[in-house]
Amino acid sequence: MTDINLEALQAWVGRQETLEDDISLFPAKALAAALDCPVTPQKGDALPPFWEWLYFLPTPTAAATGADGHPAKGGFLPPVPLPRRMWAAGEAEYLQPLVIGQPAQRISTIESVELKSGSTGPLVFVNVRHDILQNGTRCVTQTQNLVYREHPAPDAPQPPAKAAPGDAQWSRTVKPDPVLLFRYSALTYNGHRIHYDRPYALQDEGYPALVVHGPLLVTLILDLLRHSLPDAPLRKLRFRATRPTFDSHPFAVQGKAEGQSLRFWSADHEGALCMTLDAETGVLS
Repeated sequence: MTDINLEALQAWVGRQETLEDDISLFPAKALAAALDCPVTPQKGDALPPFWEWLYFLPTPTAAATGADGHPAKGGFLPPVPLPRRMWAAGEAEYLQPLVIGQPAQRISTIESVELKSGSTGPLVFVNVRHDILQNGTRCVTQTQNLVYREHPAPDAPQPPAKAAPGDAQWSRTVKPDPVLLFRYSALTYNGHRIHYDRPYALQDEGYPALVVHGPLLVTLILDLLRHSLPDAPLRKLRFRATRPTFDSHPFAVQGKAEGQSLRFWSADHEGALCMTLDAETGVLS
């Protein structure tokens, strides 16, 4: 079992990083094309929610990139000595639309580092808060929940599946392919090889196929929300990944209204729940 010095890792709590970006048009146009969006974004448009992950991208050098394609340990994030890193959950609040073509600033803060024990061994949870500002006004606040863990044993079974709800009001079938996964990896400068390098994903990390990015699932779910409720701008969201999604089969993004709230999810070809997303809508300033 890996020895983890929690006190040393918690020295990263409170660390901040500030990045600047001009929210240029090309990434938004490229993602719209990759998702077959019917409308092409233009300079001056509001950036769709969660598309802010196309910007403020760290660009580690080749020498500062690990064998798995992730940036090497250390730097802004604490050097957790566990090999597998996943974006497990997150929250976001949209206070004001980000405008394409206008400069913006993102201030990131490490809020907590926690050690827990799971069925596969130790788990380290790192929570990062991101505040995005334009013209000095806070537009978006996000919390990113990262989890670090050991590689599972080669014969380890998948986590038990939980059935997705069967009463969706809105639904869309997505047929993932390596081109979509590569494009999303490129647009978010995500070098993790499980999303585009099939031999690595199968042989080194033990997956049965390429892994669909968690943020891409969230983006596809929000695209369904936007088309199902075009007059209901997103105000808050909370999502959690419950099971990996692979490119070997189509999957569904679905949702329904529950009273005053909205509940969305993704389900794989066997009907297993893979991602949940709760949303609140309201008029943005």
